[in-house]
Amino acid sequence: MSTDATADLEFFFDPMCPWAWITSRFVEEVVGQRSLHVEWRFISLAILNQDNLENLPAAYRDLMVHSTSLLRVAAAARQHGGNEAVAAFYTAAGGLLHPGGRSKVLWEGGDPGDLVGDAIAAAGLPAELSAAAHDPSHDAVVAAETELALSRTGRDVGTPIITFDTSRPEEASLFGPVINRIPRGDEALALWDAMWVVATTPGIAEFKRSVRGAPDFS
Repeated sequence: MSTDATADLEFFFDPMCPWAWITSRFVEEVVGQRSLHVEWRFISLAILNQDNLENLPAAYRDLMVHSTSLLRVAAAARQHGGNEAVAAFYTAAGGLLHPGGRSKVLWEGGDPGDLVGDAIAAAGLPAELSAAAHDPSHDAVVAAETELALSRTGRDVGTPIITFDTSRPEEASLFGPVINRIPRGDEALALWDAMWVVATTPGIAEFKRSVRGAPDFS
């Protein structure tokens, strides 16, 4: 399992999750304004839902198949080019899935095209990495990082998980924030600073509301 000792924060993602995608772009907005370094790590929705798959809609189960393929390629991208390659692949895949509309196509039972190949090309990575989509040898690192993320937050959570302070990961990791639009500029910095305080304050476990709008990827 690769770790980056210079990382300020760790972001655990599944490319298929629209909420994780929005949060990741919020994090990128903050990184663009602050001197922060993100390590991009994996958490699998397929693993999180493995005990309940039979109760999920068929379309969701199909999404999990694509999720597994994308995470395998992300793991291969890390082997090829480290954290920067993972970031590039996630940006490309998430862009195709969410603002690009292919996740909606999948959810409606349509053909998303060559999602893996198109994401690899958009990320500027070698086409040979597409073979990883069918290579279960990459599942071990995905499972290990999923378990690591859950060990920091507890198991009754989803994606994304962020470790806000890598010097004390067990005390500074949270599920979320789950937001339906991408904060920009000063708003992004204000939200980040608030989340950092919450995440790094000992004893805080949860605060939540379930009402939110539809995902806005703009």
